[in-house]
Amino acid sequence: MLRPLGPAFFALLLLTPSVPAADDPASHIETVINAPRYKHAHWGLLVVDGKSGQVLYERDADRLFAPASTTKLYSCASALCSLGPDFKFKTPVYRRGEIDKGRLRGDLVLVGSGDLTLGGRTGKDGVLAFKNNDHTYANGNPKAELTDTDPLAGLKALARQVKDAGIREVTGDVLVDDRLFERARGSGSGPDVLSPILVNDNVVDVLITPGAKAGDAAVVKVRPETCFVQVDARVKTAAKGEPSLTLLRAPDPRRFTLRGQVPVGAKPLVRIFPIEDPAGFARALFIEALRREGVEVQASPLQAPRGELPPRGAPLERVAEFESPPLSEAIKVTLKVSHNLYASTLPLLVASYDAKHRVPKTLAGGLRAQRAFLKDLGVDVETISFGGGAGGAQADMVTPRATVQLLRAMQKRSEWSTYRDGLPVLGVDGTLAEAVAADSPAKGKAMAKTGTIGWVDLLNDRFLLRSKALAGVLTTAKGRELTFAFFVNDVPLPRGTMMTSEGKTLGKLCEIVYQHCP
Repeated sequence: MLRPLGPAFFALLLLTPSVPAADDPASHIETVINAPRYKHAHWGLLVVDGKSGQVLYERDADRLFAPASTTKLYSCASALCSLGPDFKFKTPVYRRGEIDKGRLRGDLVLVGSGDLTLGGRTGKDGVLAFKNNDHTYANGNPKAELTDTDPLAGLKALARQVKDAGIREVTGDVLVDDRLFERARGSGSGPDVLSPILVNDNVVDVLITPGAKAGDAAVVKVRPETCFVQVDARVKTAAKGEPSLTLLRAPDPRRFTLRGQVPVGAKPLVRIFPIEDPAGFARALFIEALRREGVEVQASPLQAPRGELPPRGAPLERVAEFESPPLSEAIKVTLKVSHNLYASTLPLLVASYDAKHRVPKTLAGGLRAQRAFLKDLGVDVETISFGGGAGGAQADMVTPRATVQLLRAMQKRSEWSTYRDGLPVLGVDGTLAEAVAADSPAKGKAMAKTGTIGWVDLLNDRFLLRSKALAGVLTTAKGRELTFAFFVNDVPLPRGTMMTSEGKTLGKLCEIVYQHCP
């Protein structure tokens, strides 16, 4: 067993042959977590046998810890089981008015259904694409990349259907109905306005490519291109080896400036501009998509809509509808890249669509439904505190034991394979891609959700790592299936050290358990 070694064990050593340190997994774990840099930190760990539940190692497993993005294990489990892996979002467009020789004498109404991607990540095979370093984290991650998909795919499909319905001109307005649930704010970095209409994760991507030589202007492109947002970009190309420096400022919610430099030969740099008005953003992009399809729209994407939304449930004729891939695909992306916006929206989608738990269509209502689900699952909900679905709320606290309870309970459900397959794989993909070396014996042997949250310590010009976490399942070298949760809170990082650095420490713990567990 991997339990920490107590006084009785050391007394026993006086009467029995000593065990080599190399064969003592507990001592390896203790060496890592008792390192000098963790002098002021707090560790909570629990490792159990995946089948029997036998505890193999634990340390403060019943204390509350800030879970960071391992919170997404809870919100994703709730959404996946409440709505079902095959649940699909249907985003319709209705007409209000009659069509006269191709002219709609009235309005088009696009109704936001909560589709998290609206076709913007869907590849040709119907699978949602992701990059290990997601674009929503781009303003704090120079490794961020864009997927090779069309962020406007859903709106383009809807525009084509509108044209196919015989509409060639819209004399009224184009409206976006975003009343599915009450607007809220997410609890993680990146875009955080929670809305039932999402296009390109409700951000404008900025792709900065250096010029051919130092002194040239860098090439700056935005995605998607739209008149809804204005940008003034002045970025120069610096000499090779110089740092990339960019400063994005927003004088108002629809305009931003970009200044800085990127060195010769550097890979394109991604930055994002989060949108404060998702409905207005979607409306402008939809109008532009309609016009590209040859549908004349009199309404302007630059002006606020003039028309009023129809009453909910009004009998209007549907002229278009976009259907999403199954929810399982969105859950995969949420877990693999730790997508804050999607995870924050999940409780609101449960509140909106789950027929079993009739709750207000609010964030609080969604979290109450999540509590009921977790309690029915056998998780000790009294040892959990959540203020959102992503892991960045101050109220977010869990115990390692509750997290292992969740994982073990999910293993008994039919949704387990979908849930497990969405988890990042150690050393392979998602947020665990670089947690161990390429030749690590544990590579590919753990599937787990990561978590990272921290604050800037202005006093000491450093980061305070509030939480680094990892929880999931692992197959040992001897084929034993384990379930685990690792949390470390409150680590003052050395000046110049990034918060992601401690991910390799948790990777090391996985290697120890993989190699030394009996």
